[in-house]
Amino acid sequence: MDLRSGHAFWLVRNGILNAYPALDKDLRCDVVVVGGGITGALVGYHLSEAGISTVVLDRRDIGWGSTSASTALLQYEIDTPLVELKERLGEETAARCYRSCRDAIYKLRDLTQKLDDDCGFSLKPSLFMAKRASDTAFMKHEYTARAEAGFKLEWWSARDVKRHMKFQRPCALYSQDGAQVDAFRLTHRLLEKAQTDFGLRVFDRTELSDYRVSGRQVLVKTNRDCTIRAKHIIFATGYEFKQLSDRKLVKLHSTFAFVSEPMPAGKLKHLWHENCLLWEKADPYLYIRTTDDHRVLIGGEDEDFRDPEKRDGMIAAKSATLQRKFRHLFPHIKLEPAFCWAGTFGETEDGLAYIGQLPEFPRASFALGFGGNGITYSVLAAEILRDHVLGNSNAYSDLYRFDRHGG
Repeated sequence: MDLRSGHAFWLVRNGILNAYPALDKDLRCDVVVVGGGITGALVGYHLSEAGISTVVLDRRDIGWGSTSASTALLQYEIDTPLVELKERLGEETAARCYRSCRDAIYKLRDLTQKLDDDCGFSLKPSLFMAKRASDTAFMKHEYTARAEAGFKLEWWSARDVKRHMKFQRPCALYSQDGAQVDAFRLTHRLLEKAQTDFGLRVFDRTELSDYRVSGRQVLVKTNRDCTIRAKHIIFATGYEFKQLSDRKLVKLHSTFAFVSEPMPAGKLKHLWHENCLLWEKADPYLYIRTTDDHRVLIGGEDEDFRDPEKRDGMIAAKSATLQRKFRHLFPHIKLEPAFCWAGTFGETEDGLAYIGQLPEFPRASFALGFGGNGITYSVLAAEILRDHVLGNSNAYSDLYRFDRHGG
């Protein structure tokens, strides 16, 4: 599956961070992780850190799938607003879903502090903006739901928005619990540390061609005719799950982004209030962040298709639209676009990830961080599946299992 197109900024900026061999011989391990993006890296890191013999495989170069196209805004707000999730799941379960994503942000902060490279991670406030006056009633309900669930946030009136941000919006919710990161760099640094410290084995350009269960082990065949004997297999293949299963779990879309040339370092510190993450109540919504090398990154303009050729043909026009929307908010900030790209993302019916097991895939688990919270979901998946392999319980596993709606 073609997951991205255009000039994904993270690939251009970082270049070749590490080289990994292709698997050319048979081997044994406890767990095979299929997928070498940010999800596979987090899962591989957590498993190997726990003393579990682990192998990570990817058919591409490491991190070259949807991870390289990620804009990597880290938020506890999932794609489904809390007021709507409460109606689906009940008040406490919905609040636990939101809290789990908030916890994941700080767990990722702690994890990056163990690395020699901070991977561009920084905590950032988040501003959720109403687009129209008719959004105000919804925003008030959402504010109340989050406050009652224990989240620290501020209600900003139109006057508050104007005072802090210098542009006009009917109202907004200002939260302290957000962050941003370079997901491509983080993927490589996690694998690098896990290889050095915990004995993780990583192979790229190695494609799974088949797997079957034989007794209490899994036999994994690769495209180079090698066999891996393991106790368990974990699929961290993200949106390519649709190539493994006919289950209708996710709807795929195309999303677009561009990043500016670097701003003067002094100017970037004061572009807008605390350089917070910006996103709006709209469909498709606009989202904006800064980077650790003094750029502005803007994304959105999603389309309900993932045809690569059609997507590629829209990159220039979508980039121009994103620039126009940014100028509408910040006419005093002059951006010079550097790179623009498009990628595939998916959403589930309830906005939640799928993490766990399926009966038709014996001795297998899945880490499917669908939606706008893919990286935070991947942190949760790494912990949930590590605990599953170890035979331990996990406080959040029930929220993301495949049969959460009785299916």
